[in-house]
Amino acid sequence: MVPTELVIARHGEAACNVARIVGGERGCTGLTNHGRDQVAQLAARLAHEHLHQPYAAFYATPRLRVVETAEIITEALRLPATIDPELRGPDHGDADGQPWVDVKTAFQGPLQHAPDRPYAHGSETWNHYLDRATTALQKILARHDGERILIAAHGETVEAAHTLLLGLPQNACLRLGFVTDHASLNRWQRPTNRFGRTIWQLVTHNDTRHLGNPR
Repeated sequence: MVPTELVIARHGEAACNVARIVGGERGCTGLTNHGRDQVAQLAARLAHEHLHQPYAAFYATPRLRVVETAEIITEALRLPATIDPELRGPDHGDADGQPWVDVKTAFQGPLQHAPDRPYAHGSETWNHYLDRATTALQKILARHDGERILIAAHGETVEAAHTLLLGLPQNACLRLGFVTDHASLNRWQRPTNRFGRTIWQLVTHNDTRHLGNPR
C-alpha cells in the first residue's frame, strides 16, 4: 500500500516579516528579493523530488506571500496550486498591519499565550484558528489518501499539522512550540506495515538544507 505523504513548505521571507508587522490581508505586501531567492532554491529541490516521485496535489493559502511562493513552485514543478481559503493564517482583525511588538505588548504575549482569547478586536483566538486549519488539513488528507501532497503555507500551518498528526490536546501551545524558518520543508508520512497498522511519522521538521545562502 502506497504511504500518504504530506509536505508543508513555509513561504519565503516577506516584507512584513522584515518590518515585523502583522501580515494579514492588509499587512502582507509579498516576498522580499531574498525571499524569492529562498523559494527558488526550495522550488529546485521540490522539482527534483517531483521528477522521481510526483506530487499528486499542490495547495496554497491566499495570503500574498504564499501566493507568490506558490507561483515560483508551480513554475518549477508545472503543477498548479489550488488556493484553499480555510488554510489561511490567523484572521488578525484590527491587528492586521500593526507592529507585532505593539500587538504582543497589549496582549501580554504571543497569540498562543492565551489561546482562548482574541488578541485584537475582530481577531480569531489561537484555538479557533487551529480548529479551522486542522479541519482543512483533515479534508485534504482524506481527499488524497495514498498520495503525495504538497502545501505552501505559513509557520502556523505547520503548527496546525503537528497538532493534528501528533494528536496534541487543546492548549498544548502553553507548553511547547515549533520553530519554522522561511522556505523550510516539513514532511509527514503515513505508511502501513505488514500487520496492517498505519501511523503518521514525522520525517523532517524545519528542513532548510536546500538553502545555500541563509542569512
